[in-house]
Amino acid sequence: MKYAQITGWGKYTPPLLMTNDDMAKIVDTSDEWIFSRSGIRQRHYSHVSTGEMAWLAAERALAAAGVDANDIDLVILGSTTPEEICPNTASYIKNRLGAKKAAAFDLNSACTSWFYSLNSATDMIKAGSINKALVIGSERLSLAMDWQKRESCFLFGDGAGAVVIEAAEQESGLLAAKMSCIPDSRECLHLPSWGMSPALHTDDIFVSLNFDGQEIFKSAVKGMTDDINAVLDKQGLSADDIDLFIPHQANIRIIQALAKRLNFPMEKVVVAIDKYANTSAASIPLALCDALEEGRVKPGMTILTATFGAGLTCGAGIIKWGDRVEPVASSDKSIPEYDGTVFDLMSDSLSHYGVDASHLLSKGKV
Repeated sequence: MKYAQITGWGKYTPPLLMTNDDMAKIVDTSDEWIFSRSGIRQRHYSHVSTGEMAWLAAERALAAAGVDANDIDLVILGSTTPEEICPNTASYIKNRLGAKKAAAFDLNSACTSWFYSLNSATDMIKAGSINKALVIGSERLSLAMDWQKRESCFLFGDGAGAVVIEAAEQESGLLAAKMSCIPDSRECLHLPSWGMSPALHTDDIFVSLNFDGQEIFKSAVKGMTDDINAVLDKQGLSADDIDLFIPHQANIRIIQALAKRLNFPMEKVVVAIDKYANTSAASIPLALCDALEEGRVKPGMTILTATFGAGLTCGAGIIKWGDRVEPVASSDKSIPEYDGTVFDLMSDSLSHYGVDASHLLSKGKV
């Protein structure tokens, strides 16, 4: 039987930070108010596109795996924020990498997009249709910040994470997965003008996120719990058999509630939301990269992951880690930094929503 082992990993986090204290300069909020409700201390905002961030994360994943781009059979980008709908952004990434023989497509199931992409690529490897794949989650959600909504504008950040998966004989990779979509929860997390419907068409480049926090909390915790129990049962495992839990990084309260329902100790949970906020499809691969960098992932570990996103989509999986926990090599590729501050970057968006940030702009940016 073939397995789809994770052999490489890489991430990109934009250098510009919007801390909670920065947020308090433009929104009626505070570091204590944000952190106590979400676990977030800061978020990264990107000056480059979703595809550009994904490309660099992919370059780093290929280097970590010691794999040449020409050997990749498939590139999947999980994202809600592609710069174009047609052609897909994965084709841009494939061409930028020089992955000449690779097929390429985007997958959008909101925050679950990376996990759904990993499951799809894993099944293709097990079926024998491909041997090597790049699975990427990349998001530029700073484009969807409505600065008039103090209850949600602080929640999201930008970034990208990627893994290389390869056909292997050793039992490893994603061994079991469950995907679901909760009925009648579609409107609780919604970008209503982010699409092609004539009914929603606008010339406005700014997009406002509709967000029902209480409904999301209730549906997400139940949905992920059900999916986790399904994959544990499928593998004949209990929570005690799990070495590490890497959940979607949406809100610390959701993570804690999920761990409590599963009777799972928080010291075995990877928490990165304080550094990145909710990066949607990028959140799990970013957290995975951090866990590897921190030495928390060991050969042969049994890792649980769970996620949810708009739809309301949910998912969970059991990953058996292989032998590699150190990168084969590193990439020297980079993205030029932005010439300005985070307030300079966001000035058009802030102005659109009536926020006067002129006193925070650099000279020459006013």
